[in-house]
Amino acid sequence: MEPPTTPRTARTSPGPSIKSTDSDSATSLVSTATSPSAVPSISSRISVRHGISEETLTLLSANPPETKFTDLAYNPQTKDERGHATIVDAETGVEVQRHADLWFDDGSVICRAENTLFCVHMSQLARHSLVFHDMVMLSHPETSRVESTMLVHEGKTTASRRVPVVYLYDSAEDVGNLLTALYDGPNFGNNDDDDFRAVSGILRLSTKYLIDSLRAKALAHLSIAWPSDLKTWDAREDLSRGYEIEGRTHRYPHPFSVISLAREVNAPYLLPSAFYELSRYSTTQIFEPNEDEPLYRSPPPPSLLASDMQRLFLGKEASQHTITALIQSMGSGQYIRHPQQNAMGHSHFRKTSANGVCVSAAACRKDFTELVDLATQHYLFDRERGCYDPLYVAEELGQLKSAEFSECKACAKSLESWAAREREKIWKMIPFWFRLETGGDLSPTVRSL
Repeated sequence: MEPPTTPRTARTSPGPSIKSTDSDSATSLVSTATSPSAVPSISSRISVRHGISEETLTLLSANPPETKFTDLAYNPQTKDERGHATIVDAETGVEVQRHADLWFDDGSVICRAENTLFCVHMSQLARHSLVFHDMVMLSHPETSRVESTMLVHEGKTTASRRVPVVYLYDSAEDVGNLLTALYDGPNFGNNDDDDFRAVSGILRLSTKYLIDSLRAKALAHLSIAWPSDLKTWDAREDLSRGYEIEGRTHRYPHPFSVISLAREVNAPYLLPSAFYELSRYSTTQIFEPNEDEPLYRSPPPPSLLASDMQRLFLGKEASQHTITALIQSMGSGQYIRHPQQNAMGHSHFRKTSANGVCVSAAACRKDFTELVDLATQHYLFDRERGCYDPLYVAEELGQLKSAEFSECKACAKSLESWAAREREKIWKMIPFWFRLETGGDLSPTVRSL
């Protein structure tokens, strides 16, 4: 990735002269240097002009787009797949590629990302992006560092015109996905690894270039897989179970990647579900997964920050304590409805419950004791499926005494209601387990400026 350079005056390249304006020999660029006096950065100008704090412009401030001296030149000796002369960076000798879909002959600006060129319409960029809007409004000689242009042939005609070149210090894949979303609208997938790679790039750049509508759509899509409410989380789990039953593979992106992205683009509402998803695996599965396990990636994703790693282990500990407390609570017998008496005194026979009242407290108490023993063995001793997942455990405990088959429907329904309440409490506690910035439900909205 080419670093920004200081303004330079026009100079010649190994190819035809960059000062040439004759369309017959127009194969390169012209550059006009500005005064060496200091010029405010784009992020600073936007901050002052629109009242946006510098803190919200971290991504932009790190690697802002710029126009600068460019050594791009046509090489008439070779042609690309469209039959056009290839373009070479004369300074490095590297051939740069026109993007297959995002090169419009009537485009008004060329965006270079890595070694890919996108000839697009500045009006389209400026319409959606505050950054590009201000580049148009403020690109005067006294404020621009350097103005660079490239001669572009108009279709198959001999006519040529000069088009400004803007250097974007982002990956070509991310820029391509962003521009495609701006032209065609976002076309998100099913939140698997491949979809996440595209959506995360769109989210990162829409945040950097202040494209709030596209940022909100990307966040809304990611929130389907990494939700801030229990209902959507349950829908996510149902979908995963459906894939599993059908024998289809569907892997959500690695939680490390989601957490890192949420930190980068200031989307804290993605964090609770990502941390919780990660905590559902054992330490070995997180750091030394086998190839057939969900968290295995090659190459592995970058590790978490030390502070987030600490949050993970604090949250895992709280999660384990919650599972133990759930099982102990189920054994307290608080879900047994008040026993019914008849004229002959306490009933010693098990009958079908009616009117929401337990007809045999002793029998139900014995049932609950057996269920506690079963759950303790399964989740705490044998460490079977769900042993790190209190939401799953609470749901399973609520179904152990099914109202459909139980003779005491009153106690069975009471247990189901208890489990539902406990799951709501657990969900609200997750942000606090992991020492995240906020607790309770959070919803993705357009970032406040």
